[in-house]
Amino acid sequence: MRYLKATLLCAAAAAVIALGLFEAGAFHRMDQSLAVFLGLGGPGLDRHSQAQIAVVLLLSVGVAWATVDLNRTEVKVLVAGAALAEMIGLTMVLNLYDIYFSPFPALTALGVAFCGGMWYGRTAAGQRKRILEEVFGDRISRGIFNKLLDSDEPLRFSGEMRTASVVVCEIFNHDELMETLSTEHFVAATNLLLRRGADFLVERGGYLDECAGETLRVIFGAPLADENHAELACAAALKLADELDGVNRECMQKWNQALDFRIGVNSGEMVCAAYGSKRLGTFSVAGDSVDFARRLCAANTIYGSRILAGSHTLELGAEAVEVRPMDLVRTRDERSREEVYEVLGLRNSLPDDALNRRDLFWKGIIYYRERLWDDALDHFRAALPADGIDAPLEFYIRRTEQLRDGLPALEWSQTRL
Repeated sequence: MRYLKATLLCAAAAAVIALGLFEAGAFHRMDQSLAVFLGLGGPGLDRHSQAQIAVVLLLSVGVAWATVDLNRTEVKVLVAGAALAEMIGLTMVLNLYDIYFSPFPALTALGVAFCGGMWYGRTAAGQRKRILEEVFGDRISRGIFNKLLDSDEPLRFSGEMRTASVVVCEIFNHDELMETLSTEHFVAATNLLLRRGADFLVERGGYLDECAGETLRVIFGAPLADENHAELACAAALKLADELDGVNRECMQKWNQALDFRIGVNSGEMVCAAYGSKRLGTFSVAGDSVDFARRLCAANTIYGSRILAGSHTLELGAEAVEVRPMDLVRTRDERSREEVYEVLGLRNSLPDDALNRRDLFWKGIIYYRERLWDDALDHFRAALPADGIDAPLEFYIRRTEQLRDGLPALEWSQTRL
């Protein structure tokens, strides 16, 4: 919308100036001289006013749009040069049929539109699109790009503190895959998951911060602020798991191997800025909240869960998802603990049986933390599904049995990952 307004203003100014001069007779002497040169001289040249208006309007809008919207100066000049050549060509072709059509109004409109567009391109608003494309490229969706383009918020790449949410997805069975697959097939399978995951999360409104090797990291709430970033991140993580399950089905069909992916979601304050050097730099985020998302992702392999989220994420997005508590983990400073949750599904999406088992598990966790081992085991075992497959439940049953039997506590510390 910003660039459309600039285009219309440049085109309107060019058309008004060109047609105003035309109607005022400013081009009369030049037309007489050119007509004589072309062999069409005479005192009563047909002005073709209606055709002039149409050509001037069309050329004004076209040149203004190209000059305002395109980023590369050489392309802008090329478009303007092509329009100039077409206008001259039109005059010469009509001359073959003994028709004189003045090129001066159109050329005036072309010049004014081109100069106006070039001037706008040197302003902060005019450079915004080029900067956004250079910094973000295809790392954000077209919808997010257009919102950033039309926003009145200045672009701050020197650094700002922002509350946002991070979704991290990693592959954890690389060793097994490298042993069983050829190098070519290993790369193809990994790239299939990373590509599909990245495309999916970007279209859900995330910023693709990292996509390399074994890790996919996407930010919600930056660079475009969104107060619902935690809800968006949790919902995207759940849908991502479904999307990647589809990728694994393809991998099983092609290579008889699946990728063990896990997802971590965390929200909090982080520093958003352009990091790096001229050789390799990009917009990114940094801070404990970002690192904790990666640690949550890795912690899934301890509990057997697939999606873990931090407590701040649940504070901000609790209305969007169904969760169950997984553990109280030590924070980096070792002096406090944070509740970690497993994300089970979207709000109101779980069947009654699953909700009942979730509640039994929750009560079992309460008994577990009160060191009432037998009560905890009763609730954990009652929460087992009919098929008996629930990795986090099985983890807690084993852990509780060990603690009841006097073995040391098996405790996950964030700082030991």
